[in-house]
Amino acid sequence: MARIRYGARTAAEITAARTASSRLPEIWSTGVVAVWESDPDAVAAVLPPPLEPTGRPLVRATISKVELPGYPLGAGSVAVAAAHRGIEGWYPLVMPMTHERALTGGREVFGEPKKLGEVTVDRDGPVVRAALARHGIAFVEVRGAVSGPLPVPELARKTDFYFKFLPAVDGSGLDLDPVLVHCLRHEKVRRLERITGDVVLRESMYDPVADLPVHTLVELTLGEKTSDQQGRVVERVSAESLLPYIHQRYDDPQQLLDGPPEGSA
Repeated sequence: MARIRYGARTAAEITAARTASSRLPEIWSTGVVAVWESDPDAVAAVLPPPLEPTGRPLVRATISKVELPGYPLGAGSVAVAAAHRGIEGWYPLVMPMTHERALTGGREVFGEPKKLGEVTVDRDGPVVRAALARHGIAFVEVRGAVSGPLPVPELARKTDFYFKFLPAVDGSGLDLDPVLVHCLRHEKVRRLERITGDVVLRESMYDPVADLPVHTLVELTLGEKTSDQQGRVVERVSAESLLPYIHQRYDDPQQLLDGPPEGSA
């Protein structure tokens, strides 16, 4: 009988798949990173407990082209500075990806808030434009020009915080109490350039990062980077404490009723 691909795999095949996935080559990306200081109350408001604000209300947008052989990928993230148990890192609110394959591992294994979207990184001479878009709206756009090289930083250790959970089968609450994941990355940079420009946030009912306005632009760079990734569960949190925030993960129809903050442009 011909092999039935949905059928059970042998132990040897399972082992081979795990071994292959654990030996990934260095995958380099070219991307824009924008970091800005925002409103402290707004940053604090998006952090589910037990995450806490840091001493500075920073927001970071990352917009990258990933050099996957034969499978180019656009990958992005908008995250806010956060702390947990004395460790400072970033809590991503949305992570647009251009292919479904990039969603699976991140969402199901780590709890990353990945969604299908459009990710653009274009350079024409010194001129750079990068954007994250979903539902036809470029809700984050970086516009500027490369204004000079920057020193290549040393290998950096960075932490992201994720909540891994599943909505309940009956549509009420969650199946189990969520887990808080610390995702550790070691980031290596081989090229880094300064961009002189600005960050534009556009109103989007499904990706309302415009609620985190740019007060002071702290960093705007174009770089070539690679990193590894290792996650660990650090604690289980109550479903009740996370329920008010789970709409961050999904395109919640109730967001149609949400308007921008009063006084916003």
